[in-house]
Amino acid sequence: METLFQIERILVVAFASFILAVAIVPVFTNFMYARQFGKKIRTDQNSPIYQSLHAQKAGTPTMGGVLVWGTVTLLILFFGLISRFWPDSFLAEFNFLSRSQTFLPFGIMVFAGIIGLLDDLVGIIGKGWLGGGIRFRHRFILYGIVASVGAWWFFYKLGWDLIHIPFLGDFNIGLWYIPIFIFIIIASSFSTNQTDGLDGLAGGVLLTAFLSLMVITFVQGRYDLMAFLAAIVGSLLAFLWFNIYPARFFMGDTGSMSMGAVLGVVVMLTNTALILPFFGIILVLEALSTILQLFWRRFLKRKLFLSAPIHHHFEAIGWPEAKITMRFWIISLVFSILGLTIFFLDQLITL
Repeated sequence: METLFQIERILVVAFASFILAVAIVPVFTNFMYARQFGKKIRTDQNSPIYQSLHAQKAGTPTMGGVLVWGTVTLLILFFGLISRFWPDSFLAEFNFLSRSQTFLPFGIMVFAGIIGLLDDLVGIIGKGWLGGGIRFRHRFILYGIVASVGAWWFFYKLGWDLIHIPFLGDFNIGLWYIPIFIFIIIASSFSTNQTDGLDGLAGGVLLTAFLSLMVITFVQGRYDLMAFLAAIVGSLLAFLWFNIYPARFFMGDTGSMSMGAVLGVVVMLTNTALILPFFGIILVLEALSTILQLFWRRFLKRKLFLSAPIHHHFEAIGWPEAKITMRFWIISLVFSILGLTIFFLDQLITL
């Protein structure tokens, strides 16, 4: 009966999240269009290919990621209040905010989302040196602080210092856990941000990753975390409905950075950090292509790709945007299945 209820819990929370997010869209889009909070396409001389490919997207509202983490926040508040004032009601059983499982990922999601929201706003309304949004080094410091708080919580409050290596087991790494945690959160956040460059791309990639982690949390019996991920999946589906080509609005830093941070925290909570590259294979490829492009330009004085991240390279050689997005979705799905296969094989071996 417990298993059936948890399945019901997933479906109810995901459905509620989807419906709520869809209901919020008209209010959100009317507000954004009325205030002309549209995306500005960068005009620096180092990205002429990007400018030519995306000039027509200028003015499309951004900050759509608010729909994702905002919807999850509203659901947490709703079920939390029901649980507080009507603890014996049926709806109280759907509350999924718990100190041990969802408090930290929820907190990091909100803080990362707010920082991203400020970055988006500065990029939209900023003038002069603020016109491009918060500078990279300042964003790096801000998200580094968020990641450091999470690392401190895991290591000192929860007493975690274990890293699981598939097929080998758990290993205590002591204080090394802190820099590894910080690296994973920052890497997953900024690589998700790099991936958010085509209509529907980041949303679809994140969807397969979070669905895979939902399976893992179900197997591990982390049911509150599973419900939390179900809320994210429902709101991501609603976001994708409006974000697929041609996008009605974009995710923005507020969505990509918050979802990337949550992705990193969840793999640490489930001790599946070394499987993350499979769930986030597209994130890895996007970040790696940008790093290689910077290396080639700095040390070899030429480009490796026509444009970076790599999805812009495929655009530059003539692939339609929708084709790139769908092929990347397929790659993400295939590698997520491979990641789940590794997880289940590891479970069988370590039983």
